[in-house]
Amino acid sequence: MTDTYEPRLRSEMRIVRGALDRFREDLFHDAFAFRPLPPLAADHRLVRLLPRRAARYTRWLPHAALAAFTGLVMLATFARESGLFGMVEAVLVGVPMLMTLFRPVGAWWLSAGALLFAGTLGGAFDRSPATLFCHLFVMMVVTLRTRPRVAAEMWLLTGAAGVFIGVFLQAFRPYYYSFSSEMFQMMLLSGVLLFAAAAVRGLRETKQQVAVQVAVTEVERSRRTVLEERTTIARELHDVVAHHMSVVAIQAEAAPYRVQDTPPELAAAFQTIRENAVAALTELRRVLGVVRSENPDAFADPEAPQPTLEALPGLIENVRSAGLSVEHVTTGAVRPLPQGVELSAYRIVQEALSNVLRHAPGAEARVEVSYVLGGLGLRVVNGAPNRLAKPSPGAGHGVLGMRERVAMLSGGMTAEATAEGGYEVAVFLPVAPGEQTAAGEAAA
Repeated sequence: MTDTYEPRLRSEMRIVRGALDRFREDLFHDAFAFRPLPPLAADHRLVRLLPRRAARYTRWLPHAALAAFTGLVMLATFARESGLFGMVEAVLVGVPMLMTLFRPVGAWWLSAGALLFAGTLGGAFDRSPATLFCHLFVMMVVTLRTRPRVAAEMWLLTGAAGVFIGVFLQAFRPYYYSFSSEMFQMMLLSGVLLFAAAAVRGLRETKQQVAVQVAVTEVERSRRTVLEERTTIARELHDVVAHHMSVVAIQAEAAPYRVQDTPPELAAAFQTIRENAVAALTELRRVLGVVRSENPDAFADPEAPQPTLEALPGLIENVRSAGLSVEHVTTGAVRPLPQGVELSAYRIVQEALSNVLRHAPGAEARVEVSYVLGGLGLRVVNGAPNRLAKPSPGAGHGVLGMRERVAMLSGGMTAEATAEGGYEVAVFLPVAPGEQTAAGEAAA
C-alpha cells in the first residue's frame, strides 16, 4: 500500500507544482510588462475595404474604438455618481480598460484591485455596477490577447476575490443578504463570456495557422514541382548530349580509316578526341545516372529519340481526338534547330494544350510556330471556356514548368489572360547562328 501511495503522491505534487509555476508565470511574472496591441495587418479585410489614403489610419481602428468606448463608460459612470465618488469610480473604471492596449495582465490586476476596493469600501456589487462591468470587459480583452489558460486563472482569482468580499460583507455588513446569489450570477456570466472570448481567439488562431500552413504547403509544392521539372529536363538533356557525344566518339574513331596513309599525328589527334568524348560521356552518365534511375519506367527505352517539332502534328491530332478544336499554323522558313530547343518547344506546346484541356473545356485553341531570325517563336492561345463545362482544379504548376524550360534556354515567356476570357502563352527561344548551322549540318 505504501509502495504505491508514495509515487502517486509525488506525481500529484509534481502536477500541483507545475500548475502553480504556470500560474505564477502567467499572472505574476512581468505582469506589468509592455505588450502593446499591434495594429491591423496591411491585408486585413477592414484595411482593404477603405480607401488607400486612409489605410494607415484604419490599422489603428481597434485602439480608437476601445479608447472611445472607455470614454463613454467613464462619462456614464460619472453621470451616475456625480461628485468625488463618481470621479474616483470613473478613474477606477477607465484606467484598467485603457491599459489593456499596452499592459493586459497589469490591467487585469488594476481592475481586480478596483473591484475589491468598490466591493469592500463602496458597498456590494449593486452599488458599483460600472466597476463590475469594467472587470468583465478587461477579462474579455485580456482573454482575446493571451492564451486560454490565463482566462481560467483570472476567472478563479475573481471568484476568490468575490468570496473574500462576501466574507467581509457578512462580517461587517450582514444586511447584504443577497451577496451569494449575486456572486453566483457574476461567476456564471463571466464564465460564459470568457469561454466565448477564448473560443473566438482559438478560432482566429486556427485560421491563421491554417493560412500559414496553406502558404507553406503551396511554396513546398511549387518548389517540388520546379525540382521535378528540372529533373525531367536533366533527363532529356542527358539524352540529347549523350547522343551528340556518341556521334563525336564514333566519327573520331572512324575518321582515320577514311583517309589513306593517315599521318600518325592526325590519327593520334582523332584518338584523343575519341577518348575525351568517351570520358565526357561516361562522366555525364555517371552524374545524371542517379536522376534517370529514380524513375526507370518513365524512360523504358533509353535509346528512343526525344520528340521534336516534327512530331507536333501527331501531338495536335491526339489533342483533337480528345475533343479540343486546335488550329495549327507554321510561319517562316522551316529549318532544323538544336535538339534541346526543339525538345523544349514540343514540351511547351504539349503542356499548354494540356492546360487548355484541363482549365478551359470546350474552348478553341490555336498553335502558332514561327521560325524567325535568331530563334523560334511559339504562341498558344485559347478562347473562353464553355460555361456548362466544369474545369479541373490546378495550381499553375504547368506554367511554372514552362518558365523553367524557357529560363534554361535564356528565352522569354508571357502567360496571361486575354480580353476575350481566354488565355495566351507566348514564348521566344533564341538560337545562336553557330548552333543553327551545327543543327543543319547534323540533320544533313
